[in-house]
Amino acid sequence: MSSDAAAKESSSSPGGIPQAEFIENVDAHLEKAKTNHEETLKQLQDLYSKYKFIEQRLAQSKANLKGKMPEIKKTLEALKFLKTKAEKDEEYTTNFELAPNILATAKLAKVEKVCLWLGANVMMEFTFEEAEALLGGNLETATTNLGKVNEQLDYLRDQVTTTEVNIARVYNHEVRARRAAGNAGPKTSEDPGQQSRTFVVALAQS
Repeated sequence: MSSDAAAKESSSSPGGIPQAEFIENVDAHLEKAKTNHEETLKQLQDLYSKYKFIEQRLAQSKANLKGKMPEIKKTLEALKFLKTKAEKDEEYTTNFELAPNILATAKLAKVEKVCLWLGANVMMEFTFEEAEALLGGNLETATTNLGKVNEQLDYLRDQVTTTEVNIARVYNHEVRARRAAGNAGPKTSEDPGQQSRTFVVALAQS
């Protein structure tokens, strides 16, 4: 996208998401960008599609983080339970999974280490302190990342709204220009972006 398009890269924006610039004066924007309505609408539609793709990716990241955090908290609780029993030198009975939906009962005593799945079929043995530090760090990182994703989603929604308004303004300006030139309306030829632009116009006018 050219530098004259209604968006600009911003290193200060959350996640480096391009900032949508509000087109206050369509005539001035077209003159400055040395372009026409159709080209501007195409650029705006491309930007809108880019925003929706980013939104989908962020939504997936948010879902993954929200799914991981309860598991980390659950593992930390189990770790604290094992550590407490070890400190009191108590024997206790527990169930462990042999296979999906198949559990076995075992008695544990003097447990000093635990094994954690690290992903990619990798399991490692840790002391209580090492495991607690690792899980605590993972939880803190996940919490921080979730906050960043939420910030990016909030910012992105503002850019989507601005882009929708820009599309409606440019489209309506094109309609008025054609009518002023004696044409009753926009082109009647098939336009892949026509249906989505009409929807945005109707949404903006409602």
